[in-house]
Amino acid sequence: MSQVNHTTLPRWTRDQMAARVAADIPDGAVVNLGIGLPTAVANHLSADKEVVLHSENGVIGMGPAPAEGEEDFDLINAGKQPVTLLPGGCFFHHADSFAMMRGGHLDVCVLGAFQVSATGDLANWHTGAPDAIPAVGGAMDLAIGAKKTCVMMELLTKTGQSKLAPACTYPLTGIGCVSRVYSDLAIFDITPQGVKVVDTVPGLSLSDLQALVPGVTLQA
Repeated sequence: MSQVNHTTLPRWTRDQMAARVAADIPDGAVVNLGIGLPTAVANHLSADKEVVLHSENGVIGMGPAPAEGEEDFDLINAGKQPVTLLPGGCFFHHADSFAMMRGGHLDVCVLGAFQVSATGDLANWHTGAPDAIPAVGGAMDLAIGAKKTCVMMELLTKTGQSKLAPACTYPLTGIGCVSRVYSDLAIFDITPQGVKVVDTVPGLSLSDLQALVPGVTLQA
C-alpha cells in the first residue's frame, strides 16, 4: 500500500465539520454537544429545524455562542464556555441533567475522542500520558445513554497516527457505542458489517484514505 504524506492532505475545517454534523441532526432532536470540537455545532444549526441542545452541567435549550462582549459567565456549558439560552430554555440541578442522560431522553450526543475502534468502542477521557489530566465528566453516561452516539474528531494525530483503529489502546469510555465518526478527512459509519465510508474530503481517494487507517478495512 502506498505511503501518504498526511501533512499535505486536503482537510475540512472545523467549521465545515461542525456544519456537516449540524446538517445531519434531525428536526426535533434533543442533542448533547460534548466538550471541544462538538460545541461548534451549535453555531451551524438551521433556523428551519427545532433542535434542543442539552449540556450535562444542567442546561437545556441553548442557542449559538454569544457575541463578543455579550457573554454571561453565569450561563455556561460543561466546557465552561459562555452560551446563550433560547426562549423556553432553562437550567437546573446537575442530578436532573444526569437523569436525562441515563434515562434515555437524549436522541443524539456528539463527543470528541482520542480513539474510536472499528467496532464502535470509544476512548475519550484519558491517554495515559504522564502529563495528562484524566477527566471523564459525563462522557460515559452520554455514550451509553443517548440513542445515537457520534464522534467529531481529527482523523490523525499530529504524528500521523490514525485515531480510527482496529482496537482502542486507551482506557475505554464505552463499548460498541459509536455509530458515526465525523473527521476532517472523511465521515464513517460504524456498522455490524464493518466501517463504511460515507463521504471524503474532495481530493482524497478511497485508496489513500485506506492507507491512513491501517488495520481497519474500509467499505465504500
